[in-house]
Amino acid sequence: MDSDLAESVSALKEIFTRRGIPAKFGKAAPAVVEDARKALRIPSRYRAFLLEADPLDVETVTPVEKVRLFSAARLTLEQTVEGIGAAPAPGAAASAEAPKLPAAWRKSWIIIARSALLGDPYFLDVSKLDAEGDCPIYTAMVGTESIKPQLCASSFQQFLRILAMSMEVATGFGNGVLDDDDEAIFREALAPKIKTIDSAALRAGHWT
Repeated sequence: MDSDLAESVSALKEIFTRRGIPAKFGKAAPAVVEDARKALRIPSRYRAFLLEADPLDVETVTPVEKVRLFSAARLTLEQTVEGIGAAPAPGAAASAEAPKLPAAWRKSWIIIARSALLGDPYFLDVSKLDAEGDCPIYTAMVGTESIKPQLCASSFQQFLRILAMSMEVATGFGNGVLDDDDEAIFREALAPKIKTIDSAALRAGHWT
């Protein structure tokens, strides 16, 4: 991993430890990552993340969102807007037909995480690669006729930083359910922190 990515990963791991929230990272097998590269065209920086910090069981927690990151082994299964590509529960029958993405879904959109609260996917847009081998992260509401991507971070590295910062800001809000006023206070506290990481993501408004 390059130094910026390593710093973002370190910040994410550290906040899980400080908040006492279990999280399990590993190292994906190179063959698994290579298969994902061939099938999904995942970019080099994201591949480096999987090789060094594969999120085997990682779900960020804030008062307004929970983001579950997918491991390298689950990436192909999770390429469905509503998560129905996941393995069936014990005792449940597997689907006879592979789930399909909506017609409006672009081949360059690769789902890497999902909201554990709303089910909305978080995805890379690999058509917008930068010089670092990274690309923007978007989300979109599920269950609607049209797909309207909303920017979450200008790069995967910044996405990890935003997740870590969100959990850090959430530290002072406890783990209980917040009312609307407390949610607004949390978002207001988070906004200037996001601005220092990714001003474009702040302007897009997903986190605030």
